[in-house]
Amino acid sequence: MALTETKVIDQITATENGIVLYREATRILKDGEQIAQTYHRTSLTPAQDLTGQPANVAAICNAAWTPEVIAAYKAQVEQSKLGA
Repeated sequence: MALTETKVIDQITATENGIVLYREATRILKDGEQIAQTYHRTSLTPAQDLTGQPANVAAICNAAWTPEVIAAYKAQVEQSKLGA
């Protein structure tokens, strides 16, 4: 009986305001058959430091975070601070 644990990014989503959400699944396998699974979700905002993020997530962020998206996100944050 061999138990193994694997981690995989199984979802990556970019929202309309540039926030990138991703889900990491941790799977426990017994003799190659999955017996358990848990999830950890993370969100990243435009222009956030990507140090330590998985390469496939960073690639999506770099594609989604155009200068226009970053500027619009920062403007939205500033606007919400003024309205609060």
